[in-house]
Amino acid sequence: MDFAHLTLVGSTLLLGFISAAAQDRMPPIPADKMTDAQKKAAAELIAGPRGKLSGPFIPLLRSPEFMSRLQKTGEYLRYESKLGPRLNEFVILTTARLWTQQYEWNAHESLALKAGVKQEIIDAVRAGRRPAGMDADQEIAYDFLMELHHNHSVSDETYARALSKFGEQGVIDLVGVTGYYTMLAMIMNVARTPLPPGEQPPLAPFPR
Repeated sequence: MDFAHLTLVGSTLLLGFISAAAQDRMPPIPADKMTDAQKKAAAELIAGPRGKLSGPFIPLLRSPEFMSRLQKTGEYLRYESKLGPRLNEFVILTTARLWTQQYEWNAHESLALKAGVKQEIIDAVRAGRRPAGMDADQEIAYDFLMELHHNHSVSDETYARALSKFGEQGVIDLVGVTGYYTMLAMIMNVARTPLPPGEQPPLAPFPR
């Protein structure tokens, strides 16, 4: 199962998408405008492995308690999940592509390469094609993600393959990673979180 039915749109729609995405609805909150709860949540995040307040955490700071709890979950899913860095980053990129989340893809493409995801696999995911030459764990994860996102469930066969490869904890972590990055993608798509200065959108939008 792949993105075959999601044909890429033309340049007119792409330009409209870029224009809309540039209108940041929830820009950074100046330090002197933050509430005590926001300052505490921001300081807690900055003290962790991310080291800075950026991307989805800028809009999330509007709900500091939610951000604080969510980022702790994300810390496990990004840095400690049973999937390991290579498969984790593959799942993140696939999720970002499903949501056409520019910031998420931009932040994780280089991390995926560093973790060992092949460039040709990244390029296929970016183009909305089922990658050729995937390793067994990537193929199982890809099929699982496609079924879960498009059918909102997975078949017994797909579940059994994932269970045999990853175990029960791995299956839950797989769902957790794609669920967490789906949530971040939703938040950033709503907030229209911009790319870092000077970066161009890496993903063409899919038709709706």
